[in-house]
Amino acid sequence: MTSPKPNRPRARAARRLSPSAKVGLAPGALIHLGERKTEQAAISLIEYGEAEIAEHQFKSLAASQAYQPTLPVLWLNVHGLHEPEVMAEIGRRFNLHPLVLEDILNTNQRPKIDDYGDYLFMVARFFEIDGKSNQIDSDQVSLILGRNFVLTFQERPSGRFDPVRERLRQDRGQIRKLGADYLAYSLLDAIVDRYFTILESIGERTEELEDIMLERPRPGSLQTVHQLKRETLTLRRSIWPLREVINSLTRADDRFFRPETRPYLRDIYDHTVHAIESLEANRDVIAGMLDIYLSAVSNRVNQEVRALTVVAIIFMPATLISGIFGMNFKTMPLLDLPTGFLIAIGMMATVATTLSIIFWRRRWLE
Repeated sequence: MTSPKPNRPRARAARRLSPSAKVGLAPGALIHLGERKTEQAAISLIEYGEAEIAEHQFKSLAASQAYQPTLPVLWLNVHGLHEPEVMAEIGRRFNLHPLVLEDILNTNQRPKIDDYGDYLFMVARFFEIDGKSNQIDSDQVSLILGRNFVLTFQERPSGRFDPVRERLRQDRGQIRKLGADYLAYSLLDAIVDRYFTILESIGERTEELEDIMLERPRPGSLQTVHQLKRETLTLRRSIWPLREVINSLTRADDRFFRPETRPYLRDIYDHTVHAIESLEANRDVIAGMLDIYLSAVSNRVNQEVRALTVVAIIFMPATLISGIFGMNFKTMPLLDLPTGFLIAIGMMATVATTLSIIFWRRRWLE
């Protein structure tokens, strides 16, 4: 008899290491914190000059150790951050500080920038939309910019940097002429551009939900509102710090970004401000949806209570008349007449019809 398969949340929890695993360890300890999103780390290298480009894929750590680059600019990309020995070797080759490696392995970092003298260390986040649940998911992206190299570290292959690779292969634009700083700009631009796709998706879902709220709120509408609020809060925690990161790059000295590249950085900054404005507009609409939901529910309850009240008022005179003729008196008007029953029914129908006409003219029966 086979044992039942674990459900997905338990399986993902087994692949995740919490920050408590580092309690008591020395600063710079290489321990992966976060969810393991790929089975094996993959290392790819692109080195290029104005007239030449070469690409390499390293299937083992030994192969990467034996390779020596020959072209002026180098871009090393790593998919999968759960193998500390790979990070240790990269740190040795590029003389990276242990705290940098520690931050790369900790996938719960907020966007930031650190200047280590010979290189800049930046952290940002990628966002994706789950096609099944229509919810957003995020991955950490770490970027190191040196004078002639760029290092990127991703939790899993996402394909978001593929357009940059194609521009390098086909030598489109100025990417192979302006050096490593322009490459770093291109990668940051790819990250920021992705935010607009996510914000557009959230905006469409917000408009659809707003239409539902105004017409007739459904039982699951309130849960959808809270889900959108959580997603916008997650985006806000990433976009606002990234704005400060890019702003500091535009004001930094010329050690890493040349004057030719600074206008492009200012363009990214403008895009980030635009993304923040769109995000805040969506947050305001989502925040107002709770009031719309409560108002719509309250209005619907009022309409139902009014309808019940109208029905009760229409039949109340009939109840009164039947109660009067049902009293135990020996002598009462109309009791001895052969048409007394029809007269009582006619009185009930006349009063009910009169009240119905009054309520209809006042639009209480709509």
